[in-house]
Amino acid sequence: MGTGKRKKSDGREVEAASAAAERGGGGGEGVKEKKRRTLPSMIKNKEKRSAVHAELKREKRIEKRKKAKAQEAALQRAIELGEEPPLKKVPRTIENTREPDETVCKPDDEELFAGNDADEFCEVLKQDVSPKILITTCRFNSTRGPAFIEELLSVIPNAHYYKRGTYELKKIIEYAKNKDFTSIIVVHTNRREPDALLIINLPDGPTAHFKLSNVVLRKDIKNHGRPTSHMPELVLNNFTTRLGHRIGRMVQSLFPHDPNFRGRRVVTFHNQRDFIFFRHHRYIFETKEKKVDPKDKAAKGAKEKNASQQKVIARLQECGPRFTMKLISLQHGTFDTKGGEFEWVHKPEMDTSRRRFFL
Repeated sequence: MGTGKRKKSDGREVEAASAAAERGGGGGEGVKEKKRRTLPSMIKNKEKRSAVHAELKREKRIEKRKKAKAQEAALQRAIELGEEPPLKKVPRTIENTREPDETVCKPDDEELFAGNDADEFCEVLKQDVSPKILITTCRFNSTRGPAFIEELLSVIPNAHYYKRGTYELKKIIEYAKNKDFTSIIVVHTNRREPDALLIINLPDGPTAHFKLSNVVLRKDIKNHGRPTSHMPELVLNNFTTRLGHRIGRMVQSLFPHDPNFRGRRVVTFHNQRDFIFFRHHRYIFETKEKKVDPKDKAAKGAKEKNASQQKVIARLQECGPRFTMKLISLQHGTFDTKGGEFEWVHKPEMDTSRRRFFL
């Protein structure tokens, strides 16, 4: 009985295979095409599945190599013929497919430049006043809070740490105004970890509240460097909207604008998808000889003629700390929880689209 049933099912499979072959336009080609389309996840046998997966990966790798060689050959041919090289394909990313935003700054925006000359940061950025920063903690700080602040003091020049004690923030703001401080940074800690940053520009604001995450201290960074006392260079990336431009100018006002290039220090604030990544590096330029392919006789002959073929490379060493900031709110004036007017506040309903960014 079992054999008869098996024969019937085999007959049905043959009929189905022949029908698929007819639809595909060929006898054996349709069946081969069907086998080729079989995904590894559809195979129950583990060994067979892993073998098919490895074969698919190998085929993809070979195909990728062929495409790269064809593109390189087309580029070389265009250079030899003096034609324009073929355009490089730009991959689709969340950044370059972001939703259109009216507040994106344009290079010919006269209103923006006029606003820059009259905003709260213009005195520091025009170097009429040198930045002077007061750094403090929340009332109940943990052990990692002061360790994080100690590293911030090594990053930001002319920054001073004051213990918070039981003083209210409004009294600290008045004290800082009288002592000619230009900004206040408050590090908030929760469960022994720094989790928020409050930056208050003096004397008239604004006040920015950032959420802190992924804090890594210098001692936890492998092969870290030791920062020197030279004035650092400042790099700001991707602050493209009006709000982002304002946050960028607030960050700029924390650092002096006369970097000492002998120190080779660079501080980076990189904005990506509204997350601001902070990094602190030292860099060095080195000269190395160009590697010449032994098969390339022309290049080998040129090397013999000109032995000083060298290229300059840049090497980085991270000094720390490392952390990520996300803007929660931007408030007019100095810190005021009751009567403060907010320029921008992040709300949960703003996160409905992955391609909508505000900075």
